[in-house]
Amino acid sequence: MVDQKQISQRKACRWVGLSRNALVEPVLIKEKDKALISQIEQLARRHKHWGVLKIYRRLRKQGKLVNHKRIRRLYRSLGLSLRRKTKKRLPDSARKPLPKAMTCNQCWSLDFTSDNLTGGRKFRTLNLVDDYNREALGIEVDYSLPARRVIRLLAQLVERYGKPERLRSDNGPEFISQALQDWCKDQSIELCWIEPGKPTQNAYIERFNGTFRREVLDAHIFTSIRQVRQTVADWLVEYNTERPHQALKFMTPIEYRQAA
Repeated sequence: MVDQKQISQRKACRWVGLSRNALVEPVLIKEKDKALISQIEQLARRHKHWGVLKIYRRLRKQGKLVNHKRIRRLYRSLGLSLRRKTKKRLPDSARKPLPKAMTCNQCWSLDFTSDNLTGGRKFRTLNLVDDYNREALGIEVDYSLPARRVIRLLAQLVERYGKPERLRSDNGPEFISQALQDWCKDQSIELCWIEPGKPTQNAYIERFNGTFRREVLDAHIFTSIRQVRQTVADWLVEYNTERPHQALKFMTPIEYRQAA
């Protein structure tokens, strides 16, 4: 009917009482979509954990005037959809709301992650983010990161970004050390520790750690600490200046800070 009567597919399906979802057609790639498909594949290869919304926002920032429905259609036709992880349902419990930062430098969150080199030697990273705009302020990488290294990184970031009102961390030995407490007291910075076994009270850095592990630690095989530092430095620039955040209305941390 579409070919003979020269009518739309929607009208033909309505005439014969057929659901459009039940109509199977061969997927034909239009000439105008080939360049867009190439760009989508390039972004998906580079950012293996980006979904269709992040790819769409990235294309828009690059000046491509495309509709999100078109991007989603091409994204699905290429079989790029990320696997949805199912979560175990737990009984509801009383939750303490996480205080929301209203300005930059109101609260910084910090935590450690770790991984191994190919030779088996373990290294650690000290990650620090601003809760307000999710900006990754710094990542320190080394085999050992005692309290004095934590203080040194904090001092460098204070000199660069200004002094935060408070720091939020877990109860690790580096964070409860007397040296860090004395430094925070001298700087008039409030040091806040979460309750033991309550990582949700430090949700911003936990969310960042998950992204950092997927896109850096689990995505690369490291042979030296120098390679780790270079990879982390390159990713840090990309994270702050290119990666859109849904919680920030799909702006990057730098754009969100400038808009504020």
